[in-house]
Amino acid sequence: MRLRRKPGTKEALLALVPPLVLEPQDNLGKWQRYFGNTNPIYIELGTGKGRFITTLAQNNPHINYIGLELKEEVLLMGVKKAVEQNLNNIAFIWGNVQELDNYFAPEELARIYINFCDPWPKKRWAKRRLTHRTFLANYRKLLNDQGQIHFKTDNKDLFEFSLNEFVDDKWQLQNITLDLYKNPPEDNIATEYELKFKEKGMPIYRLEALKE
Repeated sequence: MRLRRKPGTKEALLALVPPLVLEPQDNLGKWQRYFGNTNPIYIELGTGKGRFITTLAQNNPHINYIGLELKEEVLLMGVKKAVEQNLNNIAFIWGNVQELDNYFAPEELARIYINFCDPWPKKRWAKRRLTHRTFLANYRKLLNDQGQIHFKTDNKDLFEFSLNEFVDDKWQLQNITLDLYKNPPEDNIATEYELKFKEKGMPIYRLEALKE
């Protein structure tokens, strides 16, 4: 369901600095300095309401997390969660995945999470999918030598498409599952969408891709 744009959302969001980073391009190649440590940096592309990334940040204080989200209404919810939990290992970018090159230097990231992204179902829209090989090539550049992508979706067609894209782009795949909740890993964190799908008994597809 598409959220209605609420008056005052932008102003409320801009008041939450930090953890919102207003000029992320200024930190290109300098994110460890921003966080004040040398901990690895994990990013979620499309945070939604922020349940996933704020839970990870709370559970893993030795990791730095960045949430990227384009829609200000849902981004505001995620930023508020981080503020309420007093998390100091998380930052948020109000931006577009297509601008990642402007935000991060080569090999600056250790892990990328892609959760329930838009499947762009029509064939002519394939290049818009976040697991299209054009995006994968850019992720590869931004990830360090041990970098990984963790991908989850409820869309079977998108998952099959993604598998082929990862294989063709020479990623090493592991922990592939066609029904995550038949045997969920202990460290699995569910997004808001994921909880809804789980309640309906819908299968969740997941994989991990390692940079080679």
